[in-house]
Amino acid sequence: MNVEEEVGRLKEEIQRLGQQQPDGSYKVTFGVLFNDDRCANIFEALVGTLRAAKKRKIVNYNGELLLQGVHDNVEITLLPPPTVAAA
Repeated sequence: MNVEEEVGRLKEEIQRLGQQQPDGSYKVTFGVLFNDDRCANIFEALVGTLRAAKKRKIVNYNGELLLQGVHDNVEITLLPPPTVAAA
């Protein structure tokens, strides 16, 4: 799987596991994502995929590197897609 594919799958998993917010974003904690069996089977390197998604401004979270256990309560936000201005 290439990086773009993995980031796309990450978006789907955050939507599946997270809570939708009024602004259209989704929030999930790192612990929920990391400990989910389906995510464990999909992502060989979840932390690397999260970093790639953050770099592309698809997700947002505090810190650079998330570690299982230490950062289980860190909230990951899947940002809402940018709105296209009407022409």
